[in-house]
Parts: sequence; structure tokens; C-alpha cells
Amino acid sequence: MKITDSKSLGQAIRKRRKELKYTQAYLSDFTGLSVTFISDVERGKPTAEIQKTIKLLNILGMDLFVENRGQ
Repeated sequence: MKITDSKSLGQAIRKRRKELKYTQAYLSDFTGLSVTFISDVERGKPTAEIQKTIKLLNILGMDLFVENRGQ
């Protein structure tokens, strides 16, 4: 999935969480991240902390790649 903004990243995270059948509350308990933070990320809040977002991606078994366009 191509991520073009915080909203598309949030949608990808929400989709993966639901695939794993995790609730936001379960994920919060497991990661130590607040339900509010997880909800904010999933809704595409543009000011969500990147380090916490990367932690969330890792816990959900997701990778984040950055590539130059056209290569």
C-alpha cells in the first residue's frame, strides 16, 4: 500500500489491527501506548509522534519503507 499522508498510514494500521483481531484497548495494554494515541494514529492525526507510530507498526508486524520515486 502506498502511503501518501497520515490518513492513509492510519488506515493501514487500523486494517492490520483488525486483521489480527486486536481491539485498541488490547493493543494499548500490550504496548503501553494509550488508546487515545492509537485512535489518533488510526484517524490520521498529522501530529502523532513518529517514534510511537513506528513502535506500533513494529508490534503489528508491519514494515515502513522510504524509497525515492521513479526507482
